[in-house]
Amino acid sequence: MTDHTLSLPDVSAMAVPEAKQALRATVRAARAKRTPAAREEAEARWVTTVLDFLGTATTVAGYISVNNEPGTRALCDAIVASGRTLLVPKLGPGLTRQWARYTGAENLTDQAPGRPPAPRGEALDSMVLREVDAAFIPALLVNHDGVRLGQGGGWYDRVLKQLDSATPVGALIWPEEYVHTPLPHDEMDVPVRYVLLPETVVDLGGHSPLH
Repeated sequence: MTDHTLSLPDVSAMAVPEAKQALRATVRAARAKRTPAAREEAEARWVTTVLDFLGTATTVAGYISVNNEPGTRALCDAIVASGRTLLVPKLGPGLTRQWARYTGAENLTDQAPGRPPAPRGEALDSMVLREVDAAFIPALLVNHDGVRLGQGGGWYDRVLKQLDSATPVGALIWPEEYVHTPLPHDEMDVPVRYVLLPETVVDLGGHSPLH
């Protein structure tokens, strides 16, 4: 397996929005350098790791990966094959983000440009998150305090606030994207407890205060 390194820019003097954008650009560029074969090989390892993380959970919230994100297609299929219910984001009226039950890749349909595909059928509102026992979400960076840098927009931060505080939530990232340096954050950012790497789960324990 090729060793990947990630050199992050010094954003300490930047305002939070600009700092986040600079870090996002760096991580996205690094992700684009991974070969399809490397992504596919890692995706297979994530299946085993995340299924173990889910434990006895019967209803899971997750997502369909797009572009150069760590692949979740095989993982989604494996979760459903294990007998669990999997909820993934789906566009609702006015491009609002809702949820739908994933039943297999053959039932996915394209949504708006740049959006991940979603299951056909009924869109479910956020009340369905009350049923969730565990969740995996995307991220670009996570640090040792659980601070998560997402793609922007804050949708998953709102999801985290809607989940029960005891629900295990893990962010799926590459090993070099788990960092031990401060990350820019604001009052809208919600930390995560678990980092889901291809071969291991990092339990960050409690979270240091963000503010």
